[in-house]
Amino acid sequence: MPNAFAFIVVLSWPLAVYLLFRFLPRVEALVWSILAGYLLLPTRAGIDLPLMPTIDKDSIPALAAAGLLAFGMGAAKAGERHNATVRAHGGAGDGWRLGPFLPLVLLLVTSPIITVLTNPEPLVYGPLVVPGLQPYDAISIISRLALVALPFLLGLRYLASPESHVALLKVIVTGLLIYSLAILFEIRMSPQLNVMFYGFFPHQFLQHMRPGGFRPVVFLPHGLWLAILVSMSVIAAWALWRQRLFEGERAGQWAFAGLYLLMVLFLSNSLGAFAIAIFLAPAVLLLGSRAQTLIAAAIASIVLLYPVLRSADLIPVDRVVAMAERVSEDRADSLQFRLANEDALGARAAEKPFAGWGSWGRNQLFDPQTGQTTSTTDGVWIIVIGSYGWLGYIAQFGLLTLPTLMLAFGRKAAVLTPATAGLSLVMAVNLLDLLPNATLTPITWMVGGALAGFCLYRAPVTASEKLIQTSPKRSWGVLTDRPPQTRKSAVPSRADARADWHAPSRPARRLSSDDK
Repeated sequence: MPNAFAFIVVLSWPLAVYLLFRFLPRVEALVWSILAGYLLLPTRAGIDLPLMPTIDKDSIPALAAAGLLAFGMGAAKAGERHNATVRAHGGAGDGWRLGPFLPLVLLLVTSPIITVLTNPEPLVYGPLVVPGLQPYDAISIISRLALVALPFLLGLRYLASPESHVALLKVIVTGLLIYSLAILFEIRMSPQLNVMFYGFFPHQFLQHMRPGGFRPVVFLPHGLWLAILVSMSVIAAWALWRQRLFEGERAGQWAFAGLYLLMVLFLSNSLGAFAIAIFLAPAVLLLGSRAQTLIAAAIASIVLLYPVLRSADLIPVDRVVAMAERVSEDRADSLQFRLANEDALGARAAEKPFAGWGSWGRNQLFDPQTGQTTSTTDGVWIIVIGSYGWLGYIAQFGLLTLPTLMLAFGRKAAVLTPATAGLSLVMAVNLLDLLPNATLTPITWMVGGALAGFCLYRAPVTASEKLIQTSPKRSWGVLTDRPPQTRKSAVPSRADARADWHAPSRPARRLSSDDK
């Protein structure tokens, strides 16, 4: 059980969020609120309200940030005093515009109604009785899913611009660089910080004893959750390196940060997360922005279609297990155990494929005599399909993967920078890990929302653009009623808004998505 200090930290976190918004620009304040809350708050301490989901480390930071943003909090940078940092589909003043993501959001919050209506019967397993779902369960499930998706909506609304993607990557890398001190401490001294500060260990200690050392946990639910976050920070650091080279600025510090975090990841004894970082490292280091988004889109497509591919035996699971055996028999046995559970839980989910079995562990397998659980759920995909069926799966994984697919194959409303392309690879790191593990976190949703917002992004309209738009005489965006010395040569899109009106010898340069 968490100690009193754990509950004090959780209940006081809104004050920390207020201070962040009081002294930082709103983009940095938003990202720091969610990232720091996820890294520092205890996992089991929360506020349990009737008919509502538990308010804990996954929801308190986003709720506090959303409340402050609703009241206009957040220090503004120069030029942002009267304009929002992000303009999506016409600007911040036009309210929330979700575009193609609106049907998925609606499906996310309405499909639980069907789940509840199709699961009224109790399930009896010997002495164990799993209750049927009642109408008030729909309220609880919808509230929980809304809280889960809140970081996505905040990211879509406030982290859509290319500049905000740079800030997002910086906060992720900086936060993990600071956090690495605690990680290195637990690698050497064993995972004990959570016990020292909050009075409990979040998982089984034996799972974090590795040959020759320990797997760190710090304040996260499991060492795997920590490892994949470090893996994401490695890709983020190298994406910042590419971005700074693209801007013509000094970039060496970000390259070294990526190498340092990769070393920390290697020492963390999590082979899967380390393998994903090594797999995607050449893409972020060597390929152009367009190629990076295509790789991220290919990964997103595989993850989205994984249940179909898995049921059709198109995933070479035997070959993957054989590869794991070459590394370690224990890891191969663990992987084989996960795959066997996926098959069993998949058969259970197939009994109610449309809307799933709902909450209270109804998607699990139990011994009919003793009532003991006989299944273990690991991957997010099998949890979502078993609980909410294909409706819930399409809603959640559609929101997570559609932004990456639109980034690669849709029309670009703004210039694709290395930071945005790198952010799609950061998302791909987490998407790959969702297949074997349940590492779906507020950071995942926030990054997905930032990519979704970019797909809807429109740059703020400058005074010069307003003059062009209101001019009675123009042809293909070229002013015809101004003297040559003040005429802008061309305005093909809002992406060229920074072109200098008074320097016709320097025509606006249109950036290619493959610029490095």
